[in-house]
Amino acid sequence: MLKSLFNWKVLINLVVAVAVFMGLVWLTFRWLEYHTNHGQEIPVPNVVNKSVHDAVKILEDTGLDYEVDSATYNPKYRPFQVLQVYPSPGSRVKDGRAIQLKVNPRSWAPVAVPDVINKYSGLAFQRLDQVGLKVGDTIFEPSIQKDAVLRVLFKGNTIKPGSLIPRFSIIDVVIGSGPMRNITIPNVVGLTVKEAKAYIARNLFEVGVVEHEDGSSDESDIVYYQDPAAGDARDQGMQIDLWASKKTPAELRGRIDQLNSIYRMQVDTTLPPIRYEEVPNFQDAPVNETPPPVTPKREVPKTETLKPSGTSTSKPVGTAKATDVKPKTSSADNTGKQTVTPTEKPKAKKAIIN
Repeated sequence: MLKSLFNWKVLINLVVAVAVFMGLVWLTFRWLEYHTNHGQEIPVPNVVNKSVHDAVKILEDTGLDYEVDSATYNPKYRPFQVLQVYPSPGSRVKDGRAIQLKVNPRSWAPVAVPDVINKYSGLAFQRLDQVGLKVGDTIFEPSIQKDAVLRVLFKGNTIKPGSLIPRFSIIDVVIGSGPMRNITIPNVVGLTVKEAKAYIARNLFEVGVVEHEDGSSDESDIVYYQDPAAGDARDQGMQIDLWASKKTPAELRGRIDQLNSIYRMQVDTTLPPIRYEEVPNFQDAPVNETPPPVTPKREVPKTETLKPSGTSTSKPVGTAKATDVKPKTSSADNTGKQTVTPTEKPKAKKAIIN
């Protein structure tokens, strides 16, 4: 077998096979070099701080491909400005290599406006701040929903919850300042139900019960009665009840009189007016703290009466009781008899209390 291996024919076949193999390998590498542009490298141009449109044009002219990716928005840089290049500028790459560009977006990423309608203003501001929205002007508007958010404005236009706007945008919030007082109720008698509802809403009132004469819900019916009456003063948000019919108010005079007897207070002017008198308040009278002076009573002793013929009886003075009787004086007349004349009592003094 060894002799057969060293046969010249076998050696020739081996040499030819090796030569063919080496030729195929050489041709393969040559083809790869030609296909992959081996040895041909292009330096990456510096397109940092250029606009994305200029950077793309430069890369295309150089023979390089590109991939654009947006970075986080930075207000310090211009919109669509190239912030970063990979591979870094100056690196040598093959022709057709894709260069990655990090570009500053036009604005912040959009966020959805949270639903803060009819929410308390303090809670609404917290929810808006959590999603990255800034509150600019706070506008107060008369409403029965005091301190509640009524509308959200972006650039002067009302936006609905869920709308997408750029993050960190400035929005305005309309908040209720409380109901207005003593607003004149409008007159909607003679209007259709649809017109009356719109007119009531424009005057800051609410539509209450709408009663149709035929039991339908046709908004083209004519309003022939309302409560409260037109011209009365009510607070904002007060409900106004309506009665509607396809007939005119003139044809429903009897029904209107019946409703007036129910909803309108009748004042009887034939009764005489009631007169009210003030009752004196004795507690307010001044009180004299010093008692009035007391006049002491005089003690007058009783005197005995004189009798004729010199006989008289008298009681001891010490046993006489003190009375208010004034002493009497006696006088003799021409016949020799003594007559007793009563003396006048002194008049009582009047005590004046200041």
